Amino acid sequence: MKRDIIVIGAGLGGLVSGAKLAKEGKKVLLIEQHNIPGGCATVFKRKGYTLEVGLHEMDGLHEDDFKVNIFRDLNIFENVEFLEIPEFYRFTNERVDLVIPDDIDQAIKNLIGVFPDEELGIRKYFDVIINLPKEMFSFPKKKWKQLLLFPFVPILYPKLVKYPKMTVGDFLDTITKNDDLKLVLLANLGYYHDDPYSMSMAYYCMAQSSYYRGGAYYIKGGSQKLSDYLSQVIQDNGGEVLLGYRVERIIVEDNRAIGVEYRKTSGKNLEIKKSFAEKIIANAAIPNVVNNLLSSDEAAVLKSKTMNLRNSCSVFSIYIGFKKPIKEIGNKYYSTFIVDSKVKNQTDLANCVKGDLSSKNFVFVDYSQIDSQLAPKGKSVGSICTVDYTSVWENLTKEEYNKKKEEVAQIFFDRLERVIPGIKQEIDYYEVATAKTVERYTLNPQGSIYGYAQTLEQAVPNRIKQKSPIENLYFASAWTFPGGGFTGAILSGYLCAIGILHNQWH
Repeated sequence: MKRDIIVIGAGLGGLVSGAKLAKEGKKVLLIEQHNIPGGCATVFKRKGYTLEVGLHEMDGLHEDDFKVNIFRDLNIFENVEFLEIPEFYRFTNERVDLVIPDDIDQAIKNLIGVFPDEELGIRKYFDVIINLPKEMFSFPKKKWKQLLLFPFVPILYPKLVKYPKMTVGDFLDTITKNDDLKLVLLANLGYYHDDPYSMSMAYYCMAQSSYYRGGAYYIKGGSQKLSDYLSQVIQDNGGEVLLGYRVERIIVEDNRAIGVEYRKTSGKNLEIKKSFAEKIIANAAIPNVVNNLLSSDEAAVLKSKTMNLRNSCSVFSIYIGFKKPIKEIGNKYYSTFIVDSKVKNQTDLANCVKGDLSSKNFVFVDYSQIDSQLAPKGKSVGSICTVDYTSVWENLTKEEYNKKKEEVAQIFFDRLERVIPGIKQEIDYYEVATAKTVERYTLNPQGSIYGYAQTLEQAVPNRIKQKSPIENLYFASAWTFPGGGFTGAILSGYLCAIGILHNQWH
């Protein structure tokens, strides 16, 4: 049977695009290599604990957040519950211990309280990160055609036009000389990128301002709730979701995508199957499309556009089940960013993430601070997360790999113990995931969870768009505009669907 749309991959970009197109009457077939939908928006269960794979907090849901329209359109708010996070984050190093609220005025007040001589720089920081996105998106949010074709038109704030041409690190150097203030403001840099001196100021402002304007949220019961719901939308609207099948090739004739070849990822019946459709959406990593799903001739133009692009970092995570809610032993905060004593400035911050795992900055997320419903009654879950790279784990035997994971986990537990005394003795279960783990489960090369890195040269407005050089082949993932993260993937998927529905991709 011929479909209207085949979606390759059930990450959030694929799920959102598939759900929107199915809702609008398109016959959708979604094919996912894993046995559950969601990509990084998934959970897994161990010893009664529900452990969150990727979501710590989702930004936004304020009046100008594009996700609000998307969620309303797909009836997500009626079917998925979002829990507001009590504050943005706590930052701590040997010199500063400071809580940053998600309220702009209170955040400014808290920062000035610790850095009284830096008031002008602090106010400048918030002025730019809040107003720059308004400049870039200076049109009514319902005008999707303008977003597709002219995503960054400076109209409202022309005095800010220089900042999209800067890196975050360079911007911070212009507003303050206080290195600790810069580190506090960059605490959650790992949500987007690994180096302030190469990260796009435009992308940083889009994401960071959304936290300050709308707060942060977690999905009650885990991010799998969102993924499962979107998968169900596809099926409820006449679509089909195949789990445990991997697409082996995109079928192209006369530079036009017409179908896919796919097979089961396990079991006895592994013969190749074919399905055909009017349009193909690749939620797969673009490098995989180039290197694995297309022939060299078919991929030539796309390869020339992407071959020199740099992939993003990956993550190292420790998923933890605790014997009791960690708030009962004195922890008051949802996200605590712990910065190593060796990190004194932005350059150290960039070098630290590529150094020894034992001295990397990391975040501890305490899901017991909200009604997450991830743990049995009287218990709780949490996670430790830091930037990681597959290169750290290469050329190791299985035994060496497991030993290194355990050694690094114990180092992080010891460091966390110094910030939250008594937490080690409450650990009931833990599991370690590296960049190699991410690569294995998501198929993203090098475990690159954010797609192409958000460097100045690769971020908006230069980001790869949803339309490929091959006719009827589209992209919907972290690898395209606007970029990685939950919000980026959701926007990418929806924009892809809207462009297809309204024939805006040229």
